[in-house]
Amino acid sequence: MMDPSYLTYPNRKQGQDHRLYDWRLSRDRKPIQWDNGSKLALSFVVPLEFFSLNPSGVPFKHPGAMATPYPDLRHYTVRDYGNRVGVYRILEALGKTRAGFAVNAMVAQRYSPLMDYLKSHEIIAHGISTDHIHHEGLSEAEEDVLIQQTLEALPSVSGWMSPARNQSSRTLERLGKAGLDYCLDWENENVPVATTGVTLVPNNYELSDFTLLHTRRQTEESWKRQILEAVDFLASEHDRFGGQSLCVTLTPYIIGQPFRIAMLTALLSDLRARGDVTILTPGEVASQFKAQQ
Repeated sequence: MMDPSYLTYPNRKQGQDHRLYDWRLSRDRKPIQWDNGSKLALSFVVPLEFFSLNPSGVPFKHPGAMATPYPDLRHYTVRDYGNRVGVYRILEALGKTRAGFAVNAMVAQRYSPLMDYLKSHEIIAHGISTDHIHHEGLSEAEEDVLIQQTLEALPSVSGWMSPARNQSSRTLERLGKAGLDYCLDWENENVPVATTGVTLVPNNYELSDFTLLHTRRQTEESWKRQILEAVDFLASEHDRFGGQSLCVTLTPYIIGQPFRIAMLTALLSDLRARGDVTILTPGEVASQFKAQQ
């Protein structure tokens, strides 16, 4: 039976349950214009994650965490394969196309040769590891420590994505105070949203390779088709609402597998052939959005 305390939420009130940004209709916001007049700004984010062989599970296990009793070498080595092999296939497929790489601090500390390969891309802080979840049970000081330890390993970054994309009610405020500019945890819009802390760059969970290929066990062809259908639909909304945005996750241990990587190459080819889509990093999306506010 569910604990009754789960139904107690002190911030519940009429309208929105927060004061991070104002409620407004899509038709009432200022239209965004992307570089080159593109109708859609598409971004890729590649999470580089460190998975513990024996995760604490506090306050929950990361969705990609170990699934069987210790030592779960099968799942651990597949995820490690992503950081050792799969990510390099993604980099080769991307070519000169820049992406955002969301890096755990423990990956930055352990995989220095990999970090050298990412110098032409955008680095995004991704917490300490998949076993360091941000949640309401942390004090403000404890959350500040997690953020600062992450930034010590990843200096000069401007973006953030929380481990498991989980936050406390204070996370955005703490990120802003730490000097970060944008966050990839939320997916509440098809365009960036300005908050009292940082800019929210929507990051689509439904179209991620983890969701469609791993969780829902769909085919690689279906994954590609659904992304292109989303691109078509969002581009069609440009005339009514202005420039739209879409951020798609590429997980190294999933799309970086040898039987899947060809579908990423095909997707990129289709996107590059379009004249109405520009591929930007998440930080570039945030910067262009902020410049127009």
